[in-house]
Amino acid sequence: MSEEFDEHYWQEHYRARAQGGGAGASTVPPNPHLVAAAAGLAPGRALDAGCGEGAEARWLASRGWRVSALDISATALERARAGAQAADAEAARRIEWIRADLTAWSPAEEDYDLVASHYVHAAEGSDAVLNTLAAAVAPGGTLLIVGHDAATHQHADRADAYLTPEGAAAALDAQHWEITTAETRTRPEPHRLGAEHSGNGPMLHDSVLAARKLV
Repeated sequence: MSEEFDEHYWQEHYRARAQGGGAGASTVPPNPHLVAAAAGLAPGRALDAGCGEGAEARWLASRGWRVSALDISATALERARAGAQAADAEAARRIEWIRADLTAWSPAEEDYDLVASHYVHAAEGSDAVLNTLAAAVAPGGTLLIVGHDAATHQHADRADAYLTPEGAAAALDAQHWEITTAETRTRPEPHRLGAEHSGNGPMLHDSVLAARKLV
């Protein structure tokens, strides 16, 4: 059955995670693709679009970034806010939590030095979301899109909902963007319900796009 990636879907998703027990949001590690892409960047303003439980926003804020962290799920934001406060109260002050639907929300244009999205699923399709995210990147800034690898992801019936790096790379105007990464990468499956990843478990396949907006 086709998934409808609307507010109800994500509320139920994060409620189930909250009820499942195990590790709190403050202990979930940031996505390794974000760490690799942002580690060498000077801290500035960042937009974490579809922030979920806030691991990436928390990591960026701990390194001096001022972060706008946006998600459609109130439950996800509640857990993200609590997790950030528990992990580092000082860094948490650098995070603005925003409840909004990416398909209807419009950030200020060219306002962010880093715009990142991880596994965004748009209920109304991905084109509008890509345009919104790309427009928000300041000249010289970085756009990072991490998506599920289409060949291995389970929701193939809703391929239109996925903001994929391959599609984004083709859609970005080469006169205004330099593509620095567009490839499939692997990462260990995160621990579930508090069980630490041993390093010998299954690997997940992601598609990763990083692009710099030309000045």
